[in-house]
Amino acid sequence: MTSADGFDRKLFAPLISGAVLNPVNSTIISVALVPIGVAFGQPASSTAWLISSLYLATAVGQPVVGRLIDVYGPRRLFLPATAMVGLAGVIGTVAPNLWVLVVARVVLGFGTCAGYPAAMRLIRDESDRTGKDSPALVLTVLSISTQTIAVIGPSLGGLLIEVGGWRATFAINIPLAVFAFVLAARRFPKSTPPVGEKRSLDLDLVGMATFAGALVALLLFLMDPRVEDWYLVVAALVLAAAFTARELSCAHPFIDLRILGSNRPLLITYGRALLAYVVSYSFLYGYTQWLEHGRGLSASQTGLATLPLFLTGILVSFATGRRKGVRGKLVVAAVAQIAGCTLLLALHSSSPVWLLLVVALAFGIPQGLGSLALQNSVYHQANPADIGASAGLLRTSSYLGAIISAAAQGAFYGEAATTVGMHNLAFLLIGVGVVFLLITVFDRSLTKIDTRPEMETTRA
Repeated sequence: MTSADGFDRKLFAPLISGAVLNPVNSTIISVALVPIGVAFGQPASSTAWLISSLYLATAVGQPVVGRLIDVYGPRRLFLPATAMVGLAGVIGTVAPNLWVLVVARVVLGFGTCAGYPAAMRLIRDESDRTGKDSPALVLTVLSISTQTIAVIGPSLGGLLIEVGGWRATFAINIPLAVFAFVLAARRFPKSTPPVGEKRSLDLDLVGMATFAGALVALLLFLMDPRVEDWYLVVAALVLAAAFTARELSCAHPFIDLRILGSNRPLLITYGRALLAYVVSYSFLYGYTQWLEHGRGLSASQTGLATLPLFLTGILVSFATGRRKGVRGKLVVAAVAQIAGCTLLLALHSSSPVWLLLVVALAFGIPQGLGSLALQNSVYHQANPADIGASAGLLRTSSYLGAIISAAAQGAFYGEAATTVGMHNLAFLLIGVGVVFLLITVFDRSLTKIDTRPEMETTRA
């Protein structure tokens, strides 16, 4: 079955089922942090590792797996990666302590690395096969599905905890992984190279290793910045230098720094994504923890309080998804983020329910616009042959933002998510939102996407 533009509609289900595995696990844990902390007698600063460990694994793994997908094709990477998601679900369900749960989240992070790069690779391959630029509908469906499951995650998590306790938030990965695996095995094409393109099978393993090492050292420092951990910064710099030297001398580099360095618009998009997700994940995790600690809501009530975020995000994406403009979406998203962060300053331990809903509504606007605009930016700015790795780097940028967010929450919250801590966090987020807005307003490269012909296909 094909759509009017030639896109194979049989790919929709496996594309979505794989792409949502990471965002559902990124957010479903948000309402489980408090129950897990209580169960194992651990403070908020320790349970924050459940967030950071997944983002550490995915930040490193996404571009690496994305490159492998560019070389070997989506099917060969997606199937074993999805099996890892099921394994992580088993480990988390039977975990006897917090640190085994952290291991489960690391396995989960690596397992979910293939979903989004595989989806972007398949969309680009379909564009090459049909000779038409990938339809806006496909990118919109992908964006809506990932952000929908990300936002509905707290509500789903609250329901699972009510029914089966916090362990159910890990067990849910078992049926999800089986479903995605079966769909991909039946529908993903077995041929790997896209029409008209030849990819080198020479893998830059040294480049991948030095990239991963530099990123791990940097992220470990950012998770808990302390003066005595200066050696992590030194290690990150040394490995980054080794990575740069390797990539500039390698015939088939993991990341072609010459091309990437000359692609200023794409680099700005990655920076913009980092800023956007510092705010987004601070709300998803910091706000939900405050609802339970500072406002005294249960896990299920917290999930319901975030539903307006889900509904607004879906409506905004659906209403704007078919419009190719990017700049306007990003400007509105930035303004809405600043407004939402300002509203956080009005909250206190007895804030009325209607105000909690207004806050969620405000954050739903950037949720719907931001991820859609960033995804479309990367699709049109990246080299088509490197779309898997480029999509992975977009996710790396977002997870770096998430880890910075987790570090900020750890610094402001400490043992519990208090109202004072949330207000201090909000001041930081307002500053981040202002920088995001300024970068967007003065980025002239976005005009090229906004004025792009409908059926133009970017070529390397």
